[in-house]
Amino acid sequence: MRYLYTLAMYLVTPLLVLRLLARGVRSRPYHRRWPERFGFFKAPGFSGSLWVHAVSVGEVNAAEPLIKALRRDYPNAPLVITTVTPTGTARVHQLFGDSVFHVYLPYDLPYSVGRFLKKVRPRLALIVETEIWPNLYFACRRRGIPLMIVNARLSGRSMRGYRPLRSLARSALRCVRQIAAQSRTDAARYRLLGADPQQIVVTGNMKFDMPIPEGAVADGAVMRGRWGPLRPVWMAASTHEGEELAVLEAHLQVLKRLPDALLLLAPRHPERFRVVEQAVRSLGFAVGTRSNDGAPSPSNQVFVIDAMGQLMPFFAAADVAFVGGSLVPIGGHNVLEPAALSVPVLVGPHTFNFEEITHLLIEHGGAERVLDSTRLGPDVLQLLRDDARRERMGLAAQHVFERERGAVQRTMQLIDTLLQE
Repeated sequence: MRYLYTLAMYLVTPLLVLRLLARGVRSRPYHRRWPERFGFFKAPGFSGSLWVHAVSVGEVNAAEPLIKALRRDYPNAPLVITTVTPTGTARVHQLFGDSVFHVYLPYDLPYSVGRFLKKVRPRLALIVETEIWPNLYFACRRRGIPLMIVNARLSGRSMRGYRPLRSLARSALRCVRQIAAQSRTDAARYRLLGADPQQIVVTGNMKFDMPIPEGAVADGAVMRGRWGPLRPVWMAASTHEGEELAVLEAHLQVLKRLPDALLLLAPRHPERFRVVEQAVRSLGFAVGTRSNDGAPSPSNQVFVIDAMGQLMPFFAAADVAFVGGSLVPIGGHNVLEPAALSVPVLVGPHTFNFEEITHLLIEHGGAERVLDSTRLGPDVLQLLRDDARRERMGLAAQHVFERERGAVQRTMQLIDTLLQE
């Protein structure tokens, strides 16, 4: 099965190259670095590195407290961080600068993987959340590199996607020394996929250990003072194509009852910042942007946050937060950022990427589900007009966030054991 998989990977390689060229048109820095996807880059000249793979922004954010713990406990070990997307790369540089070595993960081709491992020479490999790459996993086992899936998550959709390749996935998972699962549900799915039950430990979700940026609450308070502390403000974060129009229609409904309301709108992908801003202007809203104006003014009806990694101060300044990727079948995004700041959370029907976290928040009263796009406006309006309900929801959300912390410490104990071996 692995030979057939590898043959298929080689057959689609021309399409992968075309995809790289297409993405390079949108992101020139990514275009210059696409040889890294085949293992071609300058070797950093170290050995015994600790390697963390985080696909994109969400995984990088989840891995942030773990990477900081690795730097603290193993200060002499070089740290290698791999990502797949340009936005993930930007987030790595924003968080860690030159203190880590970043390179794009190679495609799962035997020679590309071999070149990569030969150059970074890892002592330990940590894969964040979901990724299963058979050739990479087998290569680590052949070289005696302990491999661990941390913050391991396996959604029902991913489980179904692996079904045609179940025997291959099972063989790949047997190359893994440890699976640190987010929840009992994730652990059960890994067992069904073929992982050895002895490999699996439920450590919790590292997203609960995310640090709240220093000054985020104070910066939010300053913004509220600028536009008026009593002004109703809601935020739509990490929105995707197909959601912004629903959000703007919801804001029109809110403005009919609360004419001074402000919408903070944060599209998920940087390449869509300009498109979203133009869409907002075309609908006649008074618009400000993070890049041009810094912070909202009293005259803005909509403020587009066209910047990466800067959402926390805006969450702190909002009364209500809608988290995107959930009105369309993307699977939702991180609901813990507003929860950590005691902000009530609204989500759409599609939250399978954050299934356990969303369920916890809803179960304990810190979040509510919007059934469809037509309900977003009325649901936001109800919360904005009910101070007591918002306060109850915010406190409940923060309570869940504080109670579930500790996954990084439990994961580090497993890592320490592997490194001592």
